[in-house]
Amino acid sequence: MPYVNVQITAGATREQKTQLVQDITASLSRVLGKKPEHTHIVIQEIAEENWGYAGQLTDDWKKQQP
Repeated sequence: MPYVNVQITAGATREQKTQLVQDITASLSRVLGKKPEHTHIVIQEIAEENWGYAGQLTDDWKKQQP
């Protein structure tokens, strides 16, 4: 029974999350032969102020990008 935890910064649409779940499920089925009905996928959206990147909080890092 595969369990996949996807952590992303907040902001994905419901449609984008649906596509992620479908694609990950299809990949596990195709590559590993796992049954879709046994596949669990959790999407955790994390605020950019709670995610660090390149030694900074992601929201601060994004402010510095051109």
